[in-house]
Amino acid sequence: MADIVLDVEVRNGTGSGAARAARREGKVPGILYGGELAPVPIAVSLNEFRKALYTGKLAGHLVTLKYGKETQKVIAKAIDFHPVTDVPVHFDLFRVDEHATIKIAVPVHFKNQEASPGLKKGGALNITIHELEITVPADHIPEDIIVDLTGFEIGQSVHVSDLKLPSDVSPVPAPEAVIASVTASRASVSEDAAEAAADAEG
Repeated sequence: MADIVLDVEVRNGTGSGAARAARREGKVPGILYGGELAPVPIAVSLNEFRKALYTGKLAGHLVTLKYGKETQKVIAKAIDFHPVTDVPVHFDLFRVDEHATIKIAVPVHFKNQEASPGLKKGGALNITIHELEITVPADHIPEDIIVDLTGFEIGQSVHVSDLKLPSDVSPVPAPEAVIASVTASRASVSEDAAEAAADAEG
């Protein structure tokens, strides 16, 4: 079950004027989309919205929208922030069946960089896919996709087919798509060249 609940109210009117009015009242305006119903303009208390954001489980995760006594499973797919103050100014929610299979992008994170011989030699981690698009039941969306870099040498790559995903998660990109690779940096190339020159002199 979702562990975030957004207590919303329905806004009167749409457009920039109505959105500004909601912000003046200390609320974040948004739109509820999806399903067979028409889009609905909504708003959430700015403080409540910030608390949900700070959990790190709002964007791209299944949450519960509450309106009075009614509840609805939704996914926050877009959140806009003020370019200067970084205050949330708008959001989009999509209605979903919590057991339906959906397509969504999940962040890719890397661990054990210190256990990669290639990175220890001065190689660079070149990330091609920062977010992996997957199909997954809405109530089983993973927090992230973890890539273990243990043992990776310069020249090695991680492909989609190398990922260890839960059984109910299917990647959208082709199996041969490259997630990241350990490439030679200028520093590591210069060091190798110096070592080669020293060996030749020896």
